[in-house]
Order: sequence, then C-alpha cells, then structure tokens
Amino acid sequence: MHINELQLKNYRNYEKATISFENKVNVILGENAQGKTNVMEAIYVLSMAKSHRTSKDKELIKWDCDFAKIQGELTRNSGPLSLELIVSMKGKKAKYNGLEQKRLSQYIGAMNTVMFAPEDLNLVKGNPQVRRRFLDMEIGQVSPVYMHDLARYQKILHQRNQYLKQLQTRKVTDQSLLDVYTTQLSEVAASVLKKRYEFLQLLQGWAEPIHHGISRGLETLKIQYKSSVDVSAEQDLSKMIQAYYEKFDKIKMREIDRGITLAGPHRDDLIFYVNDKDVQTFGSQGQQRTTALSIKLAEIELIHGEIGEYPILLLDDVLSELDDYRQSHLLNTIQGKVQTFVTTTNIDGIHHETLQKATTFHVKAGEIEKV
Repeated sequence: MHINELQLKNYRNYEKATISFENKVNVILGENAQGKTNVMEAIYVLSMAKSHRTSKDKELIKWDCDFAKIQGELTRNSGPLSLELIVSMKGKKAKYNGLEQKRLSQYIGAMNTVMFAPEDLNLVKGNPQVRRRFLDMEIGQVSPVYMHDLARYQKILHQRNQYLKQLQTRKVTDQSLLDVYTTQLSEVAASVLKKRYEFLQLLQGWAEPIHHGISRGLETLKIQYKSSVDVSAEQDLSKMIQAYYEKFDKIKMREIDRGITLAGPHRDDLIFYVNDKDVQTFGSQGQQRTTALSIKLAEIELIHGEIGEYPILLLDDVLSELDDYRQSHLLNTIQGKVQTFVTTTNIDGIHHETLQKATTFHVKAGEIEKV
C-alpha cells in the first residue's frame, strides 16, 4: 500500500497543505521545529487515530482553531482508498471512503504504518508501559477484534478500579458487584492475552532471523511475554480465564486494601533476550538498538504476512541515531518494496543509493514543498 496524497488543515503548525508523494522513499528535510515530524505524525494519526507523541488530542489542533483535519488518498491491492480524520474538542470522526465509522476500532487497520523514531529505542530500555503500548498498537493494526476486546477490557478495568476504591474507603461494603466485574474482566483479559501470545509468536518468527543477520550471525534474539498470571502460550482460552479467576480470588483482599486491580494485561511486560541475557539489563547500547531495529523490521514483514501487502514505513529522525552498518541494513531491507518517509535535517552523511534516488521535500515554518 502507499499514500498518494496527504491534505492537512489546522494541523499543528500547518494551516493548509496538500502534498503528493511517490511510491518509494520520500525524504522530508528541514531544520528542527519547522514541521517535519508533524507531517510524519499526521500520516501516523491518519492510520492509527492517535498520535505516537502525545495522548492529548487537542495538541494536534492548530492554535486558536476548533478542529484539525487530515485526509489521505491511498492505493491498496484492493484499489483506491480515501481516509479522513477530524479531531476536535468533542472527539474524533473517522471516514472510510466517505462513510463515517461508528467506532474507531472499525477504522483502524484500513491503512497500516510502522513508525520508527528515536523514542522507539526505548522499546527495549524503557518502562513496561512502552512495551504494552507497542503491543496494543501493532496488534490493533492487523486485528480489529483485538481493538474491540482491548477497549472492553479498559472500560471494565476502569469500572472495577472505581469499585475497589469505594470498597477501600468503605463507601460500599457489598462485594458482589466486584465479583461481577472480576468475571467480566477475566474473560476479556484472557482474549487480550491469547491474541498477544499469538502475535508474539509471529513476531519472534520474523525478528530472530533479522536480528541474526544484523548481528552478522553472532546474536540470537528471543522475546518472552511476562504475564501477571500463571499461564502459558499453549493453554486454551478457558484455561486462561480460569487462571485469572484464581489469581483475582487469591489477591482479592490485597486489591481492596490498595483500591486498584493488581493483575491483568495492563500490568504485563515483554523481556528481550540476546544470547540468553536480558538485553534491557545486561545488553550494550548497540545490542539494544539492534534489538529495536530488528523488532521494527519484523513488524513490516509480519504485517505483510498477515494482510498481503507492505505497510507504510515512517522513519522519523532515526537514521542519525543508527551507525552506518545499521543504516545500510535498514535501507537495504526496505529498498524497492516499502513506501518510506524519512525526516532528517540533512542527508549529507548518509551515502546510500536509496536516499540518492528519493523524492525530497523541504519544510520551513509549516510550509512544505517538493525540491
């Protein structure tokens, strides 16, 4: 798939912009704070209906404006596709070929993107929340069911936490409603967990040989899911639900004392092992970066394997963070098969034919033009 045209209105520092792209590598040049990353973010938001930089939607809207609008004209294997996302103080409206989607979970997956930015290096060394968000965003692109289950999980979790707070402060004493929430949460938590295990099995299959190649055959990457309940990937859904029942029963009084849910997918984590060592704790910076790069390249192949076409790749100021060898490996991998967007202040130090043949745009003060 590829995006042919992007239209922005009142988005960040762009009052109005229409940009036509090539189905190859598109390099967006400009000094810092001119709007390079805003273009990348807009493509990502059009795809995922949320930003990779902020959880506050109002930050996407240009100062003193009521709304921001992003439109994209795409080509997929199935034909042309038009997407539109309007962000306002009232929320978000998403359109797919002119038809408004009732739920964002129905919209996400129409356009697939893989974002690789400097903060993605935190995938390995950052906190567990970063890795959980990675899982949720990437699985959501290839599984609308997962997005639906995750939204349900978060809603029930919120209700359960509120009730636990009331039990903690003795505003209520009847625990029967807590048991109802626990049953509901256990069932949907098991569905979320099952899908995460399936996704990670696929990701492992792609990431391991990619990492082996980048490390010149010296390193083996393994990804382990660290669950807050005693389960394994081989168990069926009913066994996982039972494991949650037992866990919540065991920690019930502790949860009431704390006023919060202490187990579930929202407290899980990923561990990356390189040559059987936890790379977050014991890995060098180079190993951590190779792991993050391997995961991102594996994502591209995984999405291709699941939907039959390559996603759009967004490289936001990340090439400068990689050494020459990793830069070359990345650019060689994507060459000729993935529509790619690269932001950078300059490409003088990057000597690779992929970038020499790229279409180049220049950004200055919220204005973008093809060079």
